Amino acid sequence: MSLRLASRFARREMRGGLRGFRLFLACLALGVAAIAAVGSVRSAIDGGLQREGAALLGGSAELEFTYRFANADERDWMNGQAVRLSEVVEFRSMAVVGEGMQADRALTQIKGVDDLYPLVGAMVLSPQMPLSQALANQDGVAGAVMERALSDRLGLSPGDTFKLGTKTFRLTAQIMREPDSAGSGFALGPRTLLRTDALDGAGLLSAGTLFHSKYRLLLPPGTDLDQIKAAAVARFQNSGMRWTDSRNGAPGVSRFVDRLSAFLVLVGLSGLTIGGVGVSAAVRSYLNGKTEVIAVLRALGADRATVFQTYFIQIGILSLLGVALGVILGAIAPLAVAPLISARLPIPAAFAIYPAPLAEAAIYGLLTAFSFTLWPLARSENIRAATLFRDAWDGAARFPAPRYVLVTGLSVAVLVALAGWFNGSWRLTAWTLGGIAGALLILTLAAALLRFLAQRATTFARGRPRLRWAITAIGGNNEASGAVVLSLGLGLSVLAAVGQIDGNLRRAISGNLPAVAPSYFFVDIQKDQIDGYTKRLTDDPAVSRVDSAPMLRGVVTKINDKPAKDVAGDHWVVRGDRGVTHAAAPDTDTVITAGKWWPADYDGPPLISFAAEEAEEIGLKLGDTLTINVLGRDITGTIASFQEVDFSTAGIGFILTMNPAALQGAPHTYISTVYAKPEAEAAILRDIASAYPNITAIRVRDAIDRVAAVLSGLAAATSYGAAATLLTGFLVLIGAAAAGADARRYEAALLKTLGASRRSIATSFLLRAGLLGLFAGAVALLAGILGGWAVSRFVMETRFEVVWPSALLIVLGGATASVLASLGFALNALNVRPAGVLRARE
Repeated sequence: MSLRLASRFARREMRGGLRGFRLFLACLALGVAAIAAVGSVRSAIDGGLQREGAALLGGSAELEFTYRFANADERDWMNGQAVRLSEVVEFRSMAVVGEGMQADRALTQIKGVDDLYPLVGAMVLSPQMPLSQALANQDGVAGAVMERALSDRLGLSPGDTFKLGTKTFRLTAQIMREPDSAGSGFALGPRTLLRTDALDGAGLLSAGTLFHSKYRLLLPPGTDLDQIKAAAVARFQNSGMRWTDSRNGAPGVSRFVDRLSAFLVLVGLSGLTIGGVGVSAAVRSYLNGKTEVIAVLRALGADRATVFQTYFIQIGILSLLGVALGVILGAIAPLAVAPLISARLPIPAAFAIYPAPLAEAAIYGLLTAFSFTLWPLARSENIRAATLFRDAWDGAARFPAPRYVLVTGLSVAVLVALAGWFNGSWRLTAWTLGGIAGALLILTLAAALLRFLAQRATTFARGRPRLRWAITAIGGNNEASGAVVLSLGLGLSVLAAVGQIDGNLRRAISGNLPAVAPSYFFVDIQKDQIDGYTKRLTDDPAVSRVDSAPMLRGVVTKINDKPAKDVAGDHWVVRGDRGVTHAAAPDTDTVITAGKWWPADYDGPPLISFAAEEAEEIGLKLGDTLTINVLGRDITGTIASFQEVDFSTAGIGFILTMNPAALQGAPHTYISTVYAKPEAEAAILRDIASAYPNITAIRVRDAIDRVAAVLSGLAAATSYGAAATLLTGFLVLIGAAAAGADARRYEAALLKTLGASRRSIATSFLLRAGLLGLFAGAVALLAGILGGWAVSRFVMETRFEVVWPSALLIVLGGATASVLASLGFALNALNVRPAGVLRARE
C-alpha cells in the first residue's frame, strides 16, 4: 500500500521534468562513460589479439627454446604435428657502417628467418618487393631489411652495405610492417631481418651465445590446441621449451593492456566517486527545495516509509537514466575515435560494442549512485510536519537511522569487492580505493577545519570589508564550502598523485640512474675473449670499474619437485627464462641475508644463492630445492643462502647464483658492465667492436631512453584518466556554485541595500572562490603527495621527491577552477534588484 502510494507521488512529481537533476545526470553519466570506454577499448584490443592471434604469433602455435636450436628428434615431432614448420632465431647484435675510426655502430634486434617465413600474414617493405627477393644474395652479399629508425640512425639507404659480426650484408628495403612484431615483446634496438643461413661465418651464433629459437607451427584446421599443447608439454617437459598459441599470440602485450586498463578503471572510479559527491549534493539540494511538500505530506498522514519511498523511486529512475546515458556514451565514444586509436596502436583492435565492460560500468554506476544518495534520502524521513518551510531541512538530523548507515557501508563494501574481482588485482584495487577513501577523509576534515578557521578569522579582516565578507561566507555556509573542497579537492588529489608518481618514475629512470649506472653492458663475450677484453678496459685510466660474470639462461621449472607455477603463481621469476651465473665466492659488496656461501672448492650436490626479496615474495626458505632447465638439461639445487640483489643500480644482478661445479661443462658466455667517463665511451666501443665483432654493446643511456619512451605513453594514458576525473570534479563545482546562486543573490541584495558597490561585491565573491580553490588545491596537494609517496615507495620501490612544478600547478589550478566555476553565477547575482529579492524572503 505504502509503495503503491509512493509510486503515484513519484510519478506526479517527475512530471515537472529534470530541473535540478542535470548535474546529477552529468556526474553519473560521465563517470560511467569513462569506465565503459576504458573497458570497451580493452575488450577491443583483446578481441583484436584473439582475431589476429595467429598473425601476431606467426603461426597456430610456437615452441621457443633458449640458447639452442631444436634437435633432430624435436623437429621431427613438430613436423609430424604441423602442416608447415618455420624456424626463427632472435638475438641482439651491433650493426656497423664504415671501417676503423670512422665506423658508426648501433644496437639492433636481429631476426633470422627461413624460406617459409611468415607462415601467416605478410611483410610490407619499402620499396615494395617480395621478402624472398629482399633477402636474396646479390653479387655474393646477402640481403637484409631494417626498420626505418635503424637505417636512418646509420644513414643507410637501400643498396648500401653494413656489417653484422664479421660478415657484410646489403640493405635492400625498409620494414614498414612486420606481421609478428607485437608478439616479440619489448626490444632494446630496432629490427634487422635476414635469412638465418646468411649468418653462417658471422661469428654471432657461437656456443653459449644468448639467442632464442622459435618454431612456428601451422596446424591443420580444427586442431584441438589444448590437446596438442598437453602433448607438447609432455614431450618437451625437460627441454626448457615455452609454449604459446594463437589464442594469446602476444601474451606480454595482453598482460600489459589488462593491467593498464585495470588501473585506468580504478582512476575512473575516482571520477565516479567525485560524481557521487555531486550526486549527493544534487539530491540534498533537490530535497531541500521539497521540504514544504514533504511537510505537507507528513501533515496529511504520510508515514516515513512513504516519504522515503517517494523520493527513492524518483532518484532510482534518474540513476538508471544517468547510468544508461553513461553506458551509451562509453559504448559509442570508442567507436567514434576507433580510427585514431587504431592508428596509434602497434597491435590490432576489433572495435565493437562489448556487453561485459558496459555491464561492469553500469554496476559501478548504480552502486555509486545508491551509496551516495541513500544518506541524504534517509535524512528526509526526519522532516516533521511541525517544521514546514525553509528551516525544515536544516533542522533534520545530520545522521540517518542506523539501518541506513549499515546499508550504505554494505553497498560500499560490495563496490570494493566487485572492483577487485573485475580488475583481477586485489593489491592494486586496495591501494587505489584506499587512497580514494583516505583522500575523502582528509578533504572532509579539511572542510570542517576551513569552516572553523573562517569563523575565527573575521577579526583579522577588520578594515578589509571585501575579505571579511568572503571569510564570513566561507565560515557560515558549511555545505557549499564542503562541496567545493570535496569535489575540486578529490579531482586535484588524483591529478596530483599521478603527477608526482610520473615525475618520480621519470626521475628514477632518466635522472638518478646515470650517476650510478654503467656506461655499457657488453654481452656474448666468449671464454677465449674475456682476458683480452678485460685487459683493454683495466688498462684504460678513464675506466673506473669493470664487472664481469658468467652468463647462462635457465627456466625455473620446479620448486620442491612441484611445477614452479603451481607454487609461485604468475611471479615474474617463473614466467620465462632468467639469467643464471656461477661463482666460487661472493663479491665483496654482496650482502648475505640468510644462510651461508659454499666453500670455494665445493664439489658436492648443486647449491643455490637466491635473491632475498624475490624469495620472500614466492615463499622460499633455506633448504628448498629448485629445478632449473639450462639448455635442455634439468639441474636441481638446494637453496643455501639468500642475498640482496639491487636492480636499481643498472649493474649486474642475478636472481640465481650456483656453485661452479653445478654448471661445469655448460657452454656459456660472459656479461660485463663498464663504468667509464663519458668522453671515453666512444673509444671503448670502437676498440671492443673492432677487436671482437661478435660482442654486443648496449649503451645504458639508450636503453633508459627506450624505457622512458614506453613510460611516456603510460603517463599520458593515466593523465587522461586523471583529467577526466578532474572534469567531473569541475562539473560538481559548477553544481555547487549553481546551488548557492540563490544565497549569493540574497547576499548581494543585502550588501547593495547597505551601500556596497557592485565592484566590492564582485571582489568579495571572487575572493571567496579563490580562497576556497587555494585551500582545496593545497589540501589536494598534500593528499596527492602522500599518495604519490606511498605508490613510489611501496609499489614501485623508488626514491620519492616532491616534484614542485607539478605541485604548484595543482594549487594554482584549484584556485583558477574555483573562480571560473563561480564567476558566471556571481555576475548574475550582481544584476539583481534588492527590493524584489528581499521582498521574496519576507
